[in-house]
Amino acid sequence: MQEKPVQCQFVAALDSIVGKWKPIILYHLLQGTPLRFNELRRLLPDITQRMLTLHLRELEEEELVSRVIYPQIPPKVEYSITEYGMSLSPILETLHQWGKAHVERKQLKQENNEQIKTD
Repeated sequence: MQEKPVQCQFVAALDSIVGKWKPIILYHLLQGTPLRFNELRRLLPDITQRMLTLHLRELEEEELVSRVIYPQIPPKVEYSITEYGMSLSPILETLHQWGKAHVERKQLKQENNEQIKTD
């Protein structure tokens, strides 16, 4: 069997977790507590119901998120990270830390540029 090029491996990985909301959804679910749909909506106030539904379905298809439906009235549905999804924890934590440092760097650069303009 021929090995796929490195580019394909990156594409496959990124297709599973990239999007405006997927990493944030995963990050919240990685905190360990199963969350209901509306709890996720509250944690992501700018996401639409449609986008949250779409991303949760895609994450579920990738077996990164599990969805449990409780047979009660009204129906109760909880989302949690799967054991497989937990393998993303170090990657997302590293990405989160890099993003924080990147934002700080951009702010510092902007402050320096503003200081130069006022001098």
